[in-house]
Amino acid sequence: MTPPPAPRATPTRSRAAAREPRPAYQCDACGHQPPKWVGRCPECGEWGAVIETVSGPTVAGRVVSSRVPGEPARPIATISAAPAKARPTGIGELDRVLGGGLVPGAVVLLAGEPGVGKSTLLLDVAQQWAAVAGSPSLVVSGEESVSQVRLRAERMGTLHEQLYLAAENDLGAVLGHLDAVKPGLLVLDSVQTIATQDSDGVPGGVTQVRAVTAALVSVAKERGVAVVLVGHVTKDGQVAGPRVLEHLVDVVLHFEGDKHSSLRMVRGVKNRFGAADEVGCFEMHEGGISSLADPSGLFLTRYTEPVPGTCVTVAMEGRRALLTEVQALIGATVAGSPRRTVSGLDSARLAMVLAVLQRRTERLTLHDREVFAATVGGIRVVEPAADLAVALAVASGGLNLAIAPNLVAIGEVGLTGEVRRVGAVPRRLAEAARLGFRFALVPQGCGPESTGVSQENMRVLEVTDVRSALQQAARVSAE
Repeated sequence: MTPPPAPRATPTRSRAAAREPRPAYQCDACGHQPPKWVGRCPECGEWGAVIETVSGPTVAGRVVSSRVPGEPARPIATISAAPAKARPTGIGELDRVLGGGLVPGAVVLLAGEPGVGKSTLLLDVAQQWAAVAGSPSLVVSGEESVSQVRLRAERMGTLHEQLYLAAENDLGAVLGHLDAVKPGLLVLDSVQTIATQDSDGVPGGVTQVRAVTAALVSVAKERGVAVVLVGHVTKDGQVAGPRVLEHLVDVVLHFEGDKHSSLRMVRGVKNRFGAADEVGCFEMHEGGISSLADPSGLFLTRYTEPVPGTCVTVAMEGRRALLTEVQALIGATVAGSPRRTVSGLDSARLAMVLAVLQRRTERLTLHDREVFAATVGGIRVVEPAADLAVALAVASGGLNLAIAPNLVAIGEVGLTGEVRRVGAVPRRLAEAARLGFRFALVPQGCGPESTGVSQENMRVLEVTDVRSALQQAARVSAE
């Protein structure tokens, strides 16, 4: 008797599921792929960025067919670098940060807080480009009307016949203006206000910002147009939008400034065409914004006679040395916990310096007295190289001893009272000597032999600890 035929095998659940598209999840900000949907991306911490995608079936070991490239590869020595040569914008401080100017085809992202002066600076850049570069410049505003931009340009004196204005919120319209004007420079203010119909999401969302930036980068490379994008920042000072935005562009600049001060700084964060640690200084005024080639004068006070409680140091902003005055005021003795108030300094480092002075010096009692410390001109100095200047300013105010106005102090103060070495001492001393300072207190090992500073221009004195620094400062002030 023949056995009955075996039943036909039915496909298993796993095989059927493998042939059907299955949901997958991916972070729209950083690209992380979590195994399931979550409200907050575990990789970058962005809320609401995890979206559902559909992944179709894949074939392992699939061979991708080759195709003829649009342009064959050439030896690097035969490729000309002339098309990528930077063109100056006419604003020296901005060219300093950019590495010489704007490169045709480069995409620059300028981010900053509202009201810091981004639109004002870029309107001046567009006018300078139109006047010097020989090609038109186009400013597209997604936040203001053309009449509002015209009023600002008239107030700043940046009217030029080759400077074109447009107010658009659609990427297709922006590309249409590019076809009509054929500019050499495009300023888009801001990238969060532009949307494209070819992508989902709302204007300013992660998907829209990424799609708009990718399209503008492609157009800039294809046509050789320099593009400057204005970007918003979040509450913590980071560039708003997906992190991939900073990867797509060639240069990322941060525009910083305090609304209570006229000082503005453009700080390079990423630069494919130059150094990424340069800083440009500007001054904001009623007529617009202007470059500060020598900003140290904003951070110094010229006294007719020496005043106790002040000391000058040299701070490094990127690769730039800036002379900064530190002031300290020692208040009256109070019961309980005295106040420690700082402005422009790190409160934790001030507390440490006060503890060192209290323990390592004589005739200086600070534990029951109020201490106020600040910088001049609105600059913020948080690097350890300013510790010695803070210590001398506090000791000068506490002992009522005026420090010589032509003396600078550079060094980090340790918990045992020693003065430790810091970086870029030759550059700091050269800047101090250029501005007329004749004495410098530096850590041991940073004397004239290692820094190369001529003793005729500046007398460099090495100190080992806070006590010897106070003695040297008193000896110089008595001369």
